[in-house]
Amino acid sequence: MDDALNLLGEGFHARYGGPHAEVIAMAQAGPAARGATLFVTLEPCAHFGKTPPCAPAVVHAGIRRVFAAVEDPFPNVSGRGLQILRDAGVEVEVGLLAAEARRILAPFLKLTTTGLPYVHAKWAMTIDGRIATGAGDSQWISGERSRGITHALRGRMDAIVVGIETAIADDPLLTARPTGPRTAVRIVFDSQARLSLDSKLVKSASAIPVIVVASNEASPDRVAALRAAGVDVLEVAGSTAADSVREALAEFGRRRMTNLFVEGGGRLLGSFFDANLVDEIHAFIGPKVIGSAAALPPVAGVGVDVLAQATEFQLERLEQIGADAYLRYARSL
Repeated sequence: MDDALNLLGEGFHARYGGPHAEVIAMAQAGPAARGATLFVTLEPCAHFGKTPPCAPAVVHAGIRRVFAAVEDPFPNVSGRGLQILRDAGVEVEVGLLAAEARRILAPFLKLTTTGLPYVHAKWAMTIDGRIATGAGDSQWISGERSRGITHALRGRMDAIVVGIETAIADDPLLTARPTGPRTAVRIVFDSQARLSLDSKLVKSASAIPVIVVASNEASPDRVAALRAAGVDVLEVAGSTAADSVREALAEFGRRRMTNLFVEGGGRLLGSFFDANLVDEIHAFIGPKVIGSAAALPPVAGVGVDVLAQATEFQLERLEQIGADAYLRYARSL
């Protein structure tokens, strides 16, 4: 490979249904694409979906060589795009910066290979690891700038998830302010369908969808009332909280939700960890100490008895945000 590269065009897939990265980059390059080298994180697609396939377009543009970091596991592609390129005489190499690409593509790869959404767990806690006092007071542990990062994260999620206790205590809207590139569905895990019809979530359900995950043993009257108010009630049969989470996430995967943002409380986050379904953690540490054995931890649930059974995450970001610390961890790939 030449020591110096002349960048002719670049692109990324900005929105579902929009042009893929290769198409944008080649359009920028124009005629100069002929004989050029194309670097992509993911194998060019080989099927008609929301857009035409990219692999034939790469051939048509006259690209001479393609470096693909990762082969696409999607069943309609899965090596077919690379084969189209090779059959047309394009030089193909796979694996350049594969680990970095897998980190970028992790949500897509998880949904494609497991059928489950990629789960982000978020909490704000004190230095001594508490998300609220024993009396339930939690506003505010983190500062305004940290809350701004949270809203930015919300703006790129497919769904924002809380438990019913958080929904009752805070009566949140669960929206991104300002709005981001995506408008997330709001999800409440609420086994007994207790969410108030007067809550901000229910009152705004006609504008932004709300899903209540309830037990199939919840009151039929409560379920019917929520549905009549415009709430989508998903009834699950899990015998444990972790089982209910697994069943719900399987359905969200079928609905092609890619990124879920779970904001608590501790019991719900504990259920996600007990189900071994958390992929990334966003933890904000505020400069306060609460104390008290009755104060609430960020993660409850069943947990593990042996430290060796605990799920390990890699620290990917450590940053001071005003008076707070922001830590982002991701599961090892």
